[in-house]
Amino acid sequence: MHTARAFICGCSGPTLTEAERAFFVEARPWGLILFARNIETPEQVRALIADFRRLVGNAQAPVFVDQEGGRVQRLKPPHWQAWPPAFSLAKVYEQDPLKALKAARLLTRALGREIRAVGFNADCLPVLDVPAPGSHEIIGDRAYGRDPLVVALLARAAMQGLMEAGVAPVIKHIPGHGRAKADSHETLPRVDAPLADLEAVDFLPFTALADAPMAMTAHVVYTAVDPDLPATHSAQVIGEIIRGRIGFSGLLMSDDITMKALSGSIAERAEKALRAGCDVILHCSGNLAEMQAVADVTPPLAGAGLKRAQAVECWLHAVADAPFSPLPEEEAAEREAQEIAALKEQLFALMTEA
Repeated sequence: MHTARAFICGCSGPTLTEAERAFFVEARPWGLILFARNIETPEQVRALIADFRRLVGNAQAPVFVDQEGGRVQRLKPPHWQAWPPAFSLAKVYEQDPLKALKAARLLTRALGREIRAVGFNADCLPVLDVPAPGSHEIIGDRAYGRDPLVVALLARAAMQGLMEAGVAPVIKHIPGHGRAKADSHETLPRVDAPLADLEAVDFLPFTALADAPMAMTAHVVYTAVDPDLPATHSAQVIGEIIRGRIGFSGLLMSDDITMKALSGSIAERAEKALRAGCDVILHCSGNLAEMQAVADVTPPLAGAGLKRAQAVECWLHAVADAPFSPLPEEEAAEREAQEIAALKEQLFALMTEA
């Protein structure tokens, strides 16, 4: 069996084209990520994911989605539930920390079960960024609060719930997007905070969850560490901060390399991320010519990156037929569903309060 190449890519629509099928067979990306353009009905999503896995020859190939709740939901009503944003849990935490932690776990477990039911086995969640005053709203209510300790606690509970559903989490955007005053989808943010401040706030949640299986980089410049390059392209940030001070040892993927924060051609962006220390490249647009350019410069997984990818796959295979928290008996399931519905109603109400 050929080793998968060190990239994750998207596709153009709700079904694979013949050109995409040929590409997946030849290029063998490690994973797939789906967006709203790829999602219509549960049956269609199941078929799309199964098709991809057949083509790459891996029944548990990682298939990712950004299903956070709030503004960032790729699977939406009427086929899937609406989920409240993470920040609503911070509001509950202010009044009742234990209730908030339980809610984070229960809701994220339910969310995980819902996406797993159609074939997803990885979610780009939880968001560990800590929004700072004056920062861009690209993070905003996607965060679990503005206190780094609260973010760490709620995100830990959410990560536990997701894994209990048999879905692998991806912590993001390491080492922290919360101070950025620009949206990295549109331009390159620069953070000028001293290293001591970054360690005390931005890095803290990532350090607390450094045992996560996967993390996604931030396309942000931290001038206290590397005045020139964003984390995704900076060997200093990845080596000294992410692998060093934070102590993250799992699989490190780039954020989407098509984002305007990065410079150079798509191939150059991929090469720079790999040289800096990313294990896997993330390319999301579904543009086949760009996907081919990424594949052309991305080698098969090897060395430490291969071991990290294998650790993720080992876990995915282990939970494929027996998630850590199987659905409870019918009566207990009904009680849990009622509790989740009540929690969601409360959280949505909190977010609409002035």
